[in-house]
Amino acid sequence: MILTLALLVGLVFAWLLIAVIERFRLDLRFTQALLYVPFKLAYRIADNRIRIARSANTPVIYVISHQSRIEPALMLSLLPDDTLHILDEASARSPWLEPWRELGRTIAFNAEHVFVSRRLVRVLKGKGRLAVYLPDSVEPDVKSFRLFRAITRIAMQADARIVPIFVAGTRDLPMSLTPKEKAPRHWFPRLSVSVLEPMTIAELVARNPDMASNTNALFDRFAEARLYGTNLDRGLFLAMRDAADRVGPSHPIIEDVISGSLSYRKL
Repeated sequence: MILTLALLVGLVFAWLLIAVIERFRLDLRFTQALLYVPFKLAYRIADNRIRIARSANTPVIYVISHQSRIEPALMLSLLPDDTLHILDEASARSPWLEPWRELGRTIAFNAEHVFVSRRLVRVLKGKGRLAVYLPDSVEPDVKSFRLFRAITRIAMQADARIVPIFVAGTRDLPMSLTPKEKAPRHWFPRLSVSVLEPMTIAELVARNPDMASNTNALFDRFAEARLYGTNLDRGLFLAMRDAADRVGPSHPIIEDVISGSLSYRKL
């Protein structure tokens, strides 16, 4: 009994100590740091670039790739506590997310009504911060692209900066929103938070004047965060090996009607 009690006291002390370290390292509120510790330890998160998001001048919109159920909890722990998080209905109602929702301001996401409300523009014009969670898709469907268009319109009306955020590795978690056949599950992958520098829509368009629309400029910037979420220093061989470890060596990588399929193992 005494040994069990001592072990529990030790665990609580370690939790509090790590929370204090994270609180000062990332300039979080203590309650944010306290609820961030389990993620930090379980997934060994590389989070240094979150400082870019926290120090971004207002008004600012954090555009987050929503790949799994833990992104809202992570962002509520890591982003400034005055950020208004626009959550999808599942995240807004999920019982296990309740402690994290208490860390900040949240509203339920409704694709038909939320983005046409002037409330969001008023929040931004009042030097506010918004966090929006967009579907994880390489090529968005019509509904998803409509959300990008709405965010672009809001950002332009409020002259807000855009900060894309991509958490590399969450796509493979058991809580992933991607079907298992497309993203094999892993319990404790190492996660990395990719954050790009703040830019207004006008600055994004100025980088490529030939861009089809302002919305396309936003989507391309959003896709850049995904690119920088990978380790660009790794060569082709190591990248292939990583993919084989992730999806399995027997997974087909190339297939045609003449020679059939070629797996990672055969390659």
